[in-house]
Amino acid sequence: MKILQWMDKAFMKLEEFILSFSIILISFMIIGNVIAREVFNSGIFFFAYEVSQFAIVIATFMGIAYAARKGRHISMSAFYDFASFKIRKVMMIIINFVTSIFMFILAYYSYSFVMFEYNTGAVTTSLELPRYLMGIFIPIGFLTAGIQYLRNTYINFTAKAKDTVYIGVDAPDYNDQEKKQDVKLEDINL
Repeated sequence: MKILQWMDKAFMKLEEFILSFSIILISFMIIGNVIAREVFNSGIFFFAYEVSQFAIVIATFMGIAYAARKGRHISMSAFYDFASFKIRKVMMIIINFVTSIFMFILAYYSYSFVMFEYNTGAVTTSLELPRYLMGIFIPIGFLTAGIQYLRNTYINFTAKAKDTVYIGVDAPDYNDQEKKQDVKLEDINL
Protein backbone atom coordinates (compact mmCIF):
# COMPACT_ATOMS: atom_id res chain seq x y z
CA MET A 1 0.00 0.00 0.00
CA LYS A 2 2.91 2.36 0.73
CA ILE A 3 4.23 1.96 -2.79
CA LEU A 4 0.84 2.98 -4.22
CA GLN A 5 0.80 6.07 -2.01
CA TRP A 6 4.33 6.90 -3.11
CA MET A 7 3.36 6.43 -6.79
CA ASP A 8 0.27 8.59 -6.29
CA LYS A 9 2.31 11.37 -4.70
CA ALA A 10 4.95 11.14 -7.44
CA PHE A 11 2.28 11.29 -10.14
CA MET A 12 0.69 14.32 -8.45
CA LYS A 13 4.08 16.08 -8.42
CA LEU A 14 4.51 15.22 -12.11
CA GLU A 15 1.06 16.67 -12.86
CA GLU A 16 1.93 19.84 -10.94
CA PHE A 17 5.22 20.17 -12.83
CA ILE A 18 3.58 19.64 -16.23
CA LEU A 19 0.81 22.14 -15.46
CA SER A 20 3.22 24.76 -14.08
CA PHE A 21 5.68 24.35 -16.95
CA SER A 22 2.87 24.61 -19.52
CA ILE A 23 1.54 27.85 -18.06
CA ILE A 24 5.02 29.37 -17.81
CA LEU A 25 5.76 28.30 -21.38
CA ILE A 26 2.55 29.90 -22.65
CA SER A 27 3.42 33.15 -20.88
CA PHE A 28 6.99 33.15 -22.18
CA MET A 29 5.94 32.44 -25.76
CA ILE A 30 3.20 35.05 -25.90
CA ILE A 31 5.17 37.80 -24.14
CA GLY A 32 8.35 36.98 -26.09
CA ASN A 33 6.45 37.07 -29.37
CA VAL A 34 4.91 40.46 -28.60
CA ILE A 35 8.24 41.96 -27.52
CA ALA A 36 10.07 40.54 -30.55
CA ARG A 37 7.39 41.73 -32.95
CA GLU A 38 6.58 45.16 -31.50
CA VAL A 39 9.89 46.29 -29.99
CA PHE A 40 12.46 44.67 -32.27
CA ASN A 41 10.24 44.28 -35.37
CA SER A 42 11.41 40.68 -35.59
CA GLY A 43 9.64 37.47 -36.46
CA ILE A 44 12.04 35.32 -34.45
CA PHE A 45 9.18 33.81 -32.45
CA PHE A 46 7.37 32.54 -35.56
CA PHE A 47 6.66 29.30 -33.71
CA ALA A 48 5.12 30.96 -30.62
CA TYR A 49 1.53 30.27 -31.65
CA GLU A 50 2.18 26.56 -32.20
CA VAL A 51 4.15 26.10 -28.98
CA SER A 52 1.44 27.98 -27.05
CA GLN A 53 -1.23 25.81 -28.63
CA PHE A 54 0.66 22.66 -27.58
CA ALA A 55 1.03 24.01 -24.04
CA ILE A 56 -2.66 24.97 -23.81
CA VAL A 57 -3.73 21.47 -24.87
CA ILE A 58 -1.35 19.92 -22.35
CA ALA A 59 -2.44 22.22 -19.51
CA THR A 60 -6.12 21.76 -20.28
CA PHE A 61 -6.26 18.00 -20.55
CA MET A 62 -3.68 17.18 -17.88
CA GLY A 63 -5.44 19.71 -15.64
CA ILE A 64 -8.70 17.74 -15.77
CA ALA A 65 -7.26 14.95 -13.63
CA TYR A 66 -5.54 17.35 -11.25
CA ALA A 67 -8.76 19.30 -10.71
CA ALA A 68 -10.64 16.03 -10.12
CA ARG A 69 -8.04 14.96 -7.55
CA LYS A 70 -8.38 18.26 -5.68
CA GLY A 71 -12.16 18.53 -6.07
CA ARG A 72 -11.81 21.85 -7.92
CA HIS A 73 -14.09 21.38 -10.91
CA ILE A 74 -16.89 23.82 -11.49
CA SER A 75 -20.15 22.38 -10.23
CA MET A 76 -23.80 23.31 -10.19
CA SER A 77 -24.46 22.80 -6.53
CA ALA A 78 -27.76 24.57 -5.79
CA PHE A 79 -29.67 21.36 -4.99
CA TYR A 80 -26.61 19.61 -3.63
CA ASP A 81 -25.86 22.31 -1.04
CA PHE A 82 -29.36 22.14 0.44
CA ALA A 83 -29.52 18.34 0.56
CA SER A 84 -29.02 16.28 3.70
CA PHE A 85 -25.75 14.45 4.35
CA LYS A 86 -27.02 11.07 3.07
CA ILE A 87 -28.43 12.54 -0.13
CA ARG A 88 -25.22 14.51 -0.77
CA LYS A 89 -23.20 11.33 -0.22
CA VAL A 90 -25.29 9.38 -2.75
CA MET A 91 -25.25 12.26 -5.21
CA MET A 92 -21.46 12.58 -5.00
CA ILE A 93 -20.97 8.85 -5.55
CA ILE A 94 -23.27 8.86 -8.59
CA ILE A 95 -21.77 12.07 -10.00
CA ASN A 96 -18.20 10.82 -9.68
CA PHE A 97 -18.99 7.35 -11.07
CA VAL A 98 -20.95 8.64 -14.08
CA THR A 99 -18.28 11.26 -14.76
CA SER A 100 -15.58 8.56 -14.69
CA ILE A 101 -17.51 6.56 -17.28
CA PHE A 102 -17.75 9.63 -19.52
CA MET A 103 -14.04 10.32 -19.09
CA PHE A 104 -13.18 6.75 -20.15
CA ILE A 105 -15.49 7.05 -23.19
CA LEU A 106 -13.88 10.36 -24.15
CA ALA A 107 -10.43 8.78 -23.67
CA TYR A 108 -11.39 6.03 -26.13
CA TYR A 109 -12.69 8.47 -28.77
CA SER A 110 -9.78 10.86 -28.35
CA TYR A 111 -7.37 7.92 -28.71
CA SER A 112 -9.13 7.10 -32.00
CA PHE A 113 -8.62 10.72 -33.06
CA VAL A 114 -4.91 10.59 -32.17
CA MET A 115 -4.52 7.36 -34.17
CA PHE A 116 -6.27 9.04 -37.13
CA GLU A 117 -3.82 11.96 -36.88
CA TYR A 118 -0.93 9.50 -36.66
CA ASN A 119 -2.09 7.58 -39.74
CA THR A 120 -2.55 10.72 -41.84
CA GLY A 121 1.01 11.85 -41.15
CA ALA A 122 -0.08 15.48 -40.84
CA VAL A 123 2.50 17.94 -39.53
CA THR A 124 2.25 21.39 -37.97
CA THR A 125 2.92 24.41 -40.17
CA SER A 126 5.74 26.19 -38.32
CA LEU A 127 7.73 23.52 -36.54
CA GLU A 128 6.68 20.69 -38.86
CA LEU A 129 6.15 18.33 -35.93
CA PRO A 130 3.71 15.45 -36.28
CA ARG A 131 0.25 16.70 -35.27
CA TYR A 132 -0.49 13.60 -33.22
CA LEU A 133 2.14 14.70 -30.66
CA MET A 134 -0.20 17.46 -29.51
CA GLY A 135 -3.13 15.08 -29.37
CA ILE A 136 -1.38 12.46 -27.24
CA PHE A 137 -2.18 14.44 -24.10
CA ILE A 138 -5.92 14.42 -24.78
CA PRO A 139 -6.57 10.69 -24.17
CA ILE A 140 -3.96 10.65 -21.38
CA GLY A 141 -5.79 13.51 -19.67
CA PHE A 142 -9.20 11.86 -20.05
CA LEU A 143 -7.86 8.50 -18.86
CA THR A 144 -6.22 9.95 -15.75
CA ALA A 145 -9.34 12.03 -15.05
CA GLY A 146 -11.47 8.87 -15.26
CA ILE A 147 -9.14 7.17 -12.79
CA GLN A 148 -9.33 10.16 -10.43
CA TYR A 149 -13.14 10.21 -10.57
CA LEU A 150 -13.19 6.49 -9.80
CA ARG A 151 -10.92 7.20 -6.83
CA ASN A 152 -13.30 9.96 -5.74
CA THR A 153 -16.14 7.44 -5.91
CA TYR A 154 -14.17 4.87 -3.91
CA ILE A 155 -13.07 7.30 -1.19
CA ASN A 156 -16.74 7.96 -0.33
CA PHE A 157 -17.15 4.26 0.52
CA THR A 158 -14.18 4.12 2.91
CA ALA A 159 -14.13 4.50 6.69
CA LYS A 160 -12.34 7.83 6.20
CA ALA A 161 -15.55 9.19 4.67
CA LYS A 162 -17.92 7.91 7.35
CA ASP A 163 -18.90 11.40 8.49
CA THR A 164 -17.78 13.38 5.45
CA VAL A 165 -18.54 13.58 1.76
CA TYR A 166 -15.39 13.83 -0.34
CA ILE A 167 -15.52 15.80 -3.57
CA GLY A 168 -11.89 14.88 -4.28
CA VAL A 169 -9.52 12.28 -2.86
CA ASP A 170 -8.02 14.87 -0.52
CA ALA A 171 -10.91 17.34 -0.56
CA PRO A 172 -13.73 17.05 1.94
CA ASP A 173 -16.97 18.72 0.93
CA TYR A 174 -17.15 22.33 2.09
CA ASN A 175 -20.63 21.60 3.53
CA ASP A 176 -19.08 19.12 5.99
CA GLN A 177 -16.29 21.37 7.22
CA GLU A 178 -16.76 23.40 10.36
CA LYS A 179 -18.43 26.70 9.64
CA LYS A 180 -15.80 29.37 9.89
CA GLN A 181 -16.72 32.57 11.64
CA ASP A 182 -16.94 35.56 9.34
CA VAL A 183 -14.42 38.27 10.03
CA LYS A 184 -16.02 41.64 10.55
CA LEU A 185 -14.40 44.99 9.89
CA GLU A 186 -14.41 45.70 13.65
CA ASP A 187 -12.22 42.61 14.19
CA ILE A 188 -9.39 43.99 12.06
CA ASN A 189 -6.87 46.19 13.88
CA LEU A 190 -5.68 48.96 11.61
